[in-house]
Amino acid sequence: MNLNIDRNSKLPAYVQLYNRLKEDIVKGIYGYGSKLPSKRLMATETGISTITIEHAYALLCDEGYIESRERSGFFVIFRSDDGFASSPKESVSHIAHHNSRNSAFEFPFSVLTKTMRRVLNDYGETILEKSPNYGCTELREALRQYLARNRSIYVETEQIIIGSGAEYLYSLIVGILGRERIYALESPSYEKIEQVYRTAGVNCDLLPLGSDGIDSFALNKTKATVLHISPYRSFPTGITASASKRYEYIRWAKAADRFIVEDDFESEFTLASKPEETLFALSEDRNVIYLNTFSKTISPSLRVGYMVLPKHLISRFSDALGFFSCTVPTFEQFVLAELISGGDFERHINRVRRAKRKKLTSESL
Repeated sequence: MNLNIDRNSKLPAYVQLYNRLKEDIVKGIYGYGSKLPSKRLMATETGISTITIEHAYALLCDEGYIESRERSGFFVIFRSDDGFASSPKESVSHIAHHNSRNSAFEFPFSVLTKTMRRVLNDYGETILEKSPNYGCTELREALRQYLARNRSIYVETEQIIIGSGAEYLYSLIVGILGRERIYALESPSYEKIEQVYRTAGVNCDLLPLGSDGIDSFALNKTKATVLHISPYRSFPTGITASASKRYEYIRWAKAADRFIVEDDFESEFTLASKPEETLFALSEDRNVIYLNTFSKTISPSLRVGYMVLPKHLISRFSDALGFFSCTVPTFEQFVLAELISGGDFERHINRVRRAKRKKLTSESL
């Protein structure tokens, strides 16, 4: 094993080990069905504690690269060639219920009002000025840093576009990619996705979901060149795409002139030790459009969303839609920028994740 841990690195040892093992699994060094070294052996080889090993293995389990088998150890369940040859036979028979907002998980109103007052005092009449068409630099820069810290998405500020919610951004995507395409959607999925696309004049192909994501046969068969997915937790089924399935999506999009719209709905509130890896990060900034909003993390009344474009689409967006005015008030953008850059946004997310873990633990007792 060549899993040396850099003691001088800013990354925790368990994250370093997680990254190395994930890379080895994806490359096939640890093939499908193979057993990882025991925690004790791994600790001996790397010189780090078994607790640290356990944290790294837990992350790999969370993301679907390995699984723990009682009294047997940890086994690789990721297959790099998963996809077009076969697909899970299990159909979606159970639809998860959509829960209304739990007051314990709501963004603290006191923090929100305090931030609003600070923005009024600090920015003054600047809040009355028209926002730049792509969104205020303050919010886009805050999001750039947040995405790098939390989602391993490393982009430039110019790649981030602000808009008034997901539905508005869907329509912008059609404006960028074109109406002549077929757009493939998860079935079932959030009904407004299909409604917006059809209203925009595009044809939609509905692809059935299996237990770990879109059915592979249906994905291989579709004539669509745009795939709109919610890989973390598709609504209303609650299905999360496995690691193998996420790589299958990436392979599908490698064909000429194909794109993925990654709708990262609610991913911040994962129960895992770290948020699921994004398709945008896996694609290395090629042909995935990343999209998210603040409807769940702060408030559904806050109609603010953002999308991250691959670099090669920036000029296309500028030519086709760059003249559109930003639909989010300047004041709201400044408030969000302050919440993100000041740490209140991430503290809230971490607080909710801890509360959800605690609730799940108490329910299982």
